[in-house]
Amino acid sequence: MKILSTKEIREWDQYTIQYEPVSSIDLMERAAIKCSQWIMEQYPDNVSFSIYCGKGNNGGDGLAIAKMLIENNYTVTVHILEFGHLGTEDFQTNLILLQHLPQADIHFIQTKQNLHPIPDGQIIIDAIFGSGLNREASGITADLIDHINKAKFEVISIDIPSGLFADKSSQDCKNIKATHTLSFQCYKMAFLFAENAASIGNVHILDIGLHKDFYQSLICKNELVDFTFIRSIYKPRNRFSHKGNFGHALMIAGSYGKIGAAVLAALACLRSGAGLLTCHIPKCGYDILQTTIPEAMVITDFNSSFITAIEEDVKKYSSIGIGPGLGTASETKKMMKELLSSIDQPVILDADALNCIAGEPELFTVIPDGSILTPHPKELERLFGKSVNDFERLNLVSEKAIEKNCIIILKGHYTIIATPEGKVYFNATGNAGMATAGSGDVLTGILTGLVAQGYDSIHASILGVYLHGLAGDMAANKNSEEAMIAGDIINNIGSAFICFKN
Repeated sequence: MKILSTKEIREWDQYTIQYEPVSSIDLMERAAIKCSQWIMEQYPDNVSFSIYCGKGNNGGDGLAIAKMLIENNYTVTVHILEFGHLGTEDFQTNLILLQHLPQADIHFIQTKQNLHPIPDGQIIIDAIFGSGLNREASGITADLIDHINKAKFEVISIDIPSGLFADKSSQDCKNIKATHTLSFQCYKMAFLFAENAASIGNVHILDIGLHKDFYQSLICKNELVDFTFIRSIYKPRNRFSHKGNFGHALMIAGSYGKIGAAVLAALACLRSGAGLLTCHIPKCGYDILQTTIPEAMVITDFNSSFITAIEEDVKKYSSIGIGPGLGTASETKKMMKELLSSIDQPVILDADALNCIAGEPELFTVIPDGSILTPHPKELERLFGKSVNDFERLNLVSEKAIEKNCIIILKGHYTIIATPEGKVYFNATGNAGMATAGSGDVLTGILTGLVAQGYDSIHASILGVYLHGLAGDMAANKNSEEAMIAGDIINNIGSAFICFKN
């Protein structure tokens, strides 16, 4: 699903109006019908609503919703925020239609004195501002937002919670704290960042029938990965295949006290489909690896506690994963420099591999083109410096992926996958239960396994992150988010793959 900017959504509206064709008021009616249907399904009876409207088209949506709810025998009170102007043409049209209903109860908010207590049990519908907001709420608008938030009732925001910007950070801005957000046609960038989590509530995307030709022809930088896209890049196996067809992966991982990270990455690599796997680990992990993962081959370093050198010919491997539990000893950093300087194939870099690079920035110059870096936000900060908000962090990740000619996977809810071409993908699978030790090691293993099988770095990243999150969702359904451990994700990789086949 493409993620459109406010400008692009406005252009989509206008394209629909011109080429369907449909009038703007009828398009507003279409949106209001979808919202009203959702509201009536969610709150079937014995519910009353307080609807707060601005005088723009978002307020027009609110008035049309009020009319439909009243016509379906709901008790509705409408509060219109006065801005000293008449409002948009469509707002005025809907206000006249609403005023013709004898049950309409309409109030105007001009000053703080008009902010009367909200009756107990009300469901609040927020239609004050839509995604076209271009400045921070202030004055009576800010007072109204505070008034609604302090009531602590359920709030349904139409299009976007009022006070939030769709395409830039709203950090420290006053905005409605919604329980549900009913938005139209596609996700907005604001819905994908942790800084807005307390404001957007549960997001519901409603299809209001905007013209498909505009969407299909639009080249978009940002995209939310969906199942259809995943199915298009997934490669089913040929029944005459043998293990040599699925690559030989090398996992360079582990140090004293962190051999578990190597185990998790290795198991995930095999579960993701690699034909063969060799693990290069320090001597202290030999018995552990050979016992827990008999399917993997093991090479031990000369050092017993950490990795110091890779003696074998690494060019024979189809993919190389580096980092889980690796440690940051000076000898390990030297090994990484020698290894990366000797190859030109993409590698997967995670955890301590990234911390080694952050401590030795010249290592950036020897990372092969097309490599995959998988930082969490703190590791990203060590690599590239601090960001003041999520939008700035997104821009940083995108810029660095282009500059370093690599794929950067920024882990989190809606994990970001930034490509060297400037395209950014957001992942829709996964849950808070995956915020647990070892989850990142599992992702490294999956990515290494997919690259070994012949997926290019971008498709491996998109598929791998989706698969990782889907397995995590399945694990949460079985074990709960709270009880989930990284091994549960590995145990559900197979079930996740089965979804791609059905």
